[in-house]
Amino acid sequence: MMIDEFDDRPLIIQSDGSVLIEVENRAFAVARNYLNLFAELVKSPEHIHTYRVSPISLWNAAASGLTPDNIIEFLSRYGKYETPQNVRRDIVDYMGRYGRLVLQKRGDDLILISDDEALISEIMSTERVAKYVGQKVGGLELLIPPKYRGDIKQALTRIGYPVKDIAGYVDGAFFELSLSSFTSDGAEFKLRDYQLLAAEAFHAKGSFEGGSGVVVLPCGAGKTVVGLAAMSMLKCETLVICTNIVAIRQWISEMFDKTNISSDDVGEYSGEKKNIKPITLTTYQMLTHRTDKDGEFRHYRIFDEKNWGLIIYDEVHLLPAPVFRMTAAIQAKRRLGLTATLVREDGLEADVFSLIGPKKFDVPWKDLENRGFIAEAQCMEIRVEMPRDIRRSYSLSDHQQKHRLAAENYRKLDIVNRLVAEHRGEQILIIGVYIRQLQEIADELKAPFLHGATPTVEREMLYEEFRTGKIKVLVVSKVANFAVDLPDASVAIQVSGTFGSRQEEAQRLGRILRPKSRGQRAHFYSIVSKDTREQEAAMNRQRFLTEQGYAYNIYDSHELLGY
Repeated sequence: MMIDEFDDRPLIIQSDGSVLIEVENRAFAVARNYLNLFAELVKSPEHIHTYRVSPISLWNAAASGLTPDNIIEFLSRYGKYETPQNVRRDIVDYMGRYGRLVLQKRGDDLILISDDEALISEIMSTERVAKYVGQKVGGLELLIPPKYRGDIKQALTRIGYPVKDIAGYVDGAFFELSLSSFTSDGAEFKLRDYQLLAAEAFHAKGSFEGGSGVVVLPCGAGKTVVGLAAMSMLKCETLVICTNIVAIRQWISEMFDKTNISSDDVGEYSGEKKNIKPITLTTYQMLTHRTDKDGEFRHYRIFDEKNWGLIIYDEVHLLPAPVFRMTAAIQAKRRLGLTATLVREDGLEADVFSLIGPKKFDVPWKDLENRGFIAEAQCMEIRVEMPRDIRRSYSLSDHQQKHRLAAENYRKLDIVNRLVAEHRGEQILIIGVYIRQLQEIADELKAPFLHGATPTVEREMLYEEFRTGKIKVLVVSKVANFAVDLPDASVAIQVSGTFGSRQEEAQRLGRILRPKSRGQRAHFYSIVSKDTREQEAAMNRQRFLTEQGYAYNIYDSHELLGY
């Protein structure tokens, strides 16, 4: 679709690098699709979406084959006003940095090459980069010890010079895995269009242009299926790293349901089992386990146990710092990150970019909702007054204790009872952080309570009974934030959260976003104590979801309870 100078153009490009796009404009879809190639989505509420042109987004664009001229021409064609000069200059400058340093293999050596002698000199004079250089082997070439392949890329990205890594990957041991045409219960199975596009973007026909990167999809959109598709394309022995044992078991269940794999070829490496097979699944906790803070990571050896051709990082936004360091040492392996949000509360998104790889695929949550791939959701915040008997203690407490007192406000129980009654007959999750509060709620409702100390066998039994409808209300601690397959949950009631964690809010909403068998709307309730630090934290927690287009309706408790 082309537009001419008399049409209403959808973009406003601003000098701070932000780009506004009008949703109702007839050129919105075409403009947005191209904008996604070189800018990061910041927020997407109802009428105006905001993108930001950043160094990382421009490096991603350059890596995909776009040129500065392509982007500047697009902004000129679709922008209401002239693109600011500084934005044009930044596009040329930052995209020009990608490819000025190339990492390639020569025999058994890694060579970092540039055609810019001044840049080579800067590298050699920058201590945090130079320590990863073996020696200068030519005027414009540096020898990089293979063990520092990840470290040098990470260090150079941090000083603004991303490396074009064409040193390639090891293929890994061959392993035949194919997707099935039918699931285990006989239903027809095929990849959804966006799942296929995501897997193909990562695979890139097996070339060095692919093989490392992150796929971003909402909970319930089938990220695990994208991982299986990548495995079927590469056909190699694979290590999958998950958040917990329940997630491991769900991955295994999906494999048996949607691929031709046999149980003899799947291994679980966890606190309960230590099986290494062609397809092995472990947890971040296992990889980072050590007997004391200065001890060795004893289970790190799993990376060397098999000739892995692919490593999949599930919920990659939770990647612990020690696993970053492990990942820096295995850059010759293909690496796929899967996540619902790249938001990291520690601000280390750039390390995901440099060590796992660039974002290969993303799709707005609301797009999948509009197409029926995830459920329509209504979000509501209910504000509850603090009782007088704890208000004084609250006012005299430190920040952390204030948050806990507000979170455990006993008046929340009245709201929980009301909401459970209103949604009687539906599958309801009650989610929180504090064990004492959750136990009291579970006792009041006579509902089962699942938390960190619940044995794995009991967890799986409770999840299964909830999935089948035998249990209608399930109280869960934060162990249910990640990788829990609860497809029939239609209501989530959040009674407490981890301060202002945006990623936690997104994951909790994701628990109820899988399409419902009867097509009903999902409901997400967040109960907070009014005029407290908890209310302030809730505003930050909700920011990611409002940026994704979810609006929170806010009510005082008396509006629901009538007093």
